[in-house]
Order: sequence, then C-alpha cells, then structure tokens
Amino acid sequence: MPSLKKHFFTPWAIALSFLLLLAGLFAVLWVLIPPPPKTIEMATGFPTGLYYQFGERLKTELNQEGVNLQIKATGGTLDNLALLSDPKSGVGFAMIQGGVANTSQYPDLVSIAGMFYEPIWVWYRDASFKGDGSPVRTLSQLKGKRVSIGNDGSGTLALSQAMLKLSGITEKEIQAEKLKPDEAIKKLNNGELDAVFIVAAAEAPILKQFYTIPGVRLMSFDQADAYARNLPYLSKVSVPRGLLSIEYDLPRQDIQVLAATATLVAHDSISPAMVSLLLGASYDILKSYSRLQKVGEFPSSAGLDFPLQIDAEIYLKDGPSFLHRHLPFWTAVWVGRLMKIIIPLLVILIPLFTYLPTATNLLLKLKLARVYEELKRIDRNAHNSDLREKNFRDLESIEARVGNIKVSRLDAKELYDLKGHVGDVRSRLNQLK
Repeated sequence: MPSLKKHFFTPWAIALSFLLLLAGLFAVLWVLIPPPPKTIEMATGFPTGLYYQFGERLKTELNQEGVNLQIKATGGTLDNLALLSDPKSGVGFAMIQGGVANTSQYPDLVSIAGMFYEPIWVWYRDASFKGDGSPVRTLSQLKGKRVSIGNDGSGTLALSQAMLKLSGITEKEIQAEKLKPDEAIKKLNNGELDAVFIVAAAEAPILKQFYTIPGVRLMSFDQADAYARNLPYLSKVSVPRGLLSIEYDLPRQDIQVLAATATLVAHDSISPAMVSLLLGASYDILKSYSRLQKVGEFPSSAGLDFPLQIDAEIYLKDGPSFLHRHLPFWTAVWVGRLMKIIIPLLVILIPLFTYLPTATNLLLKLKLARVYEELKRIDRNAHNSDLREKNFRDLESIEARVGNIKVSRLDAKELYDLKGHVGDVRSRLNQLK
C-alpha cells in the first residue's frame, strides 16, 4: 500500500490523470455535438408543383457542398406533416403551406424560413358564370357550381375549406369535388367542372396547364382584406395584368388574391450548420422567385405557423456566421464543432488555473511528506545495529533527492526545515556508531 501511494501521488501520475480526464471530457462533448448529416430527406409535393421544383434546385445547391438531399414527392402539406411526425419515415425537412397545420399537434417542429408566397388561385370557366354576374369576385358566386377544392392531404383542400367555412358556404352548395390538380385541370378543360381552387406559387409549372383551357379566367378577391383579417396566415397580394402569362394575357386585368407562405420546416434538433447551409442555398435560389414578392423579401421570418428556429432567426437578422462566411461549409462545420468543445473546456479549465499555486503547494507537501515518512522509518530503526548500513544508504539517497528539489521563494522555508530534519537524523545515526 505505501508503494502504491508513492506512485499514485507523484506529479507525473497526477498530470496523467488530469490529461485523461480532459480527454474523457473532450470525447463526451464530441459525441454530444455531432456533425450535420451528409444525407438528408425532404418531403415536397407533386412533381408538377413548385415545392418539388424548389426541392430539386435546393438539391443541386447542396450537392455542391457535399450534402446529398433526397427529394420525396407527396400529396402536399398534410402528407408532409405526417411524414415529419413519423420517426420511421426518415424525412427531416418538408415544405409546409401556411395556415394548414395545427401547430399544437407538432411541438417538436420549427420553421427554418418562409420561402415564397403561395396564392390561392380560383380558375373558372367564364361561360359558366355568364348569367350569374361574371366576372367572379366573391366565393358566394360559386354556389350551385361544380368546384374542385383540392385533394385529400393537400394544403389546397385545407385552405379552401377554411375560406368556404368563413364565407358560410357548404361543400354541397358548390358540388365540391376533391381532385388532384391534374384531374381537376382535365375536368375543367372538358367542361365537367366550373371552377378549380389551387394553391401554388406564380412560378409553379402546374399553372401553365390552365393557360390553354378555352375561356378560362382568374377570380379577383374583392373581399381579400376581410379574409386576411380573419385568417392571419394569409396575405393580400396584388397580381398585375399578364403577370402569369403575357402570351395568354393572364390574368386579363389587375386582380388581388390571397396568399399563404410556403415554409421550410424541420425538427427542432436540426444542426445549426445545416440551418446555415439551407438558408444560404435558399437565398441563391430565391433571387429568381420575384414575380409576386420583392427581390430579397424571402427567405423571411414573417407569416410562419411554427416558431422560428433560433439559429435561423440569427441568420435572417445578421447573415451567416464568420466561419460560414469565410470558410467552405465542411471546414466551417469542423472548426465550429471544435470551438463548441474547446470553449466549455476552457470554462472548466480557466477557474482551475487560479488554483494552480495551491495545487503546486500540495504537490510539494506530498513530496516532502514522503521524505518525512522515510526519515521516520530511519529514525525508528536507528538503534538496530543490523540496519545501520542500510540506514546510512537510505539517508544518503534522501539527501541527494532533497538537494535536487526546487521550490519557489515562498516555499523555501519548508525545504530548509526538511534539510534541517535530515541533518538531525544523520547526527543521531553518527552518535550511535
């Protein structure tokens, strides 16, 4: 046991223990602060919609930074929310239409940013309303008509139902059909429908399929301000004549529509580095999405259903961090990760440095204490003639070690006290020869 104590309380053993503790803390923090994944999956919408197109462009941008984005086509916002809330789906991100989600059901989801406006377009056959006060300016004019209000699982269905309910119109009164966009376009073209609700950005490819339908027109919401006041997630947006298509002159006059905000949503456990990467890529993509919104208006923190992720809030306010502004993505990730580990360690170590003099004094006392233990043993055996030669050898060894001990000025007294005690033991041994 004395031998074990002798080795355990050496400065080298204490220093080694400290380094092992430091390495253990570093390893724990390294595991607790993982790097962002190199493969992520994002739920979008129909392949003909802007969600999917936006996802494809985002995939191209992220591939340049070494991140593989897998795009999943879905039926729309409600399907996307179901996938996000299912841990087995593998979906970590999704495009969500504003005003559709019941946020209380998804407490672990956060918004990365609003990406673009998604107007609610009501396309109608002009001939169907000739005797009913054409052009169509209020939803009440749709009563008695055959109307597609969006397919199950889509944001179009959720918003159209909310607006119809607010207008006091039942689905039976408008002979509502829940159709996918392609099906609705086909029926409208064949004269089997009188009007179609569809929620899509002005740049969405699906809208082009309406242009060639004979006699098709777009509804202007005369009550847009009233709807926006009652449904805060909607914004009134002005659409100039010919904005959608100058060739087909659509719309044929300035109109006003209501628009939700398409939002990129993720789990609240998202890596801050991934937030920075997604927003940086989105800024580049959205430079060309400027038909209805002003250049630079998106990505935006306005019109969001889910709370804004804290790192996204900082990015939208101040831009990318210093590291992501000046270093390649993965280099910035690893440097940032090391900083997140080193800073907590410094918080631990800096206070320890204030105790360094105390620790040094303790080590000195431990060293001197070992010498005193040996002196006590020699003093105890001083009268044993059989151990006389051994006592002198041990004492010479102690004197040599004590002579090599270096101490600060403040600790000099303790060293010279020890030397005096060593001299006392030698005097006693000499008297007993």
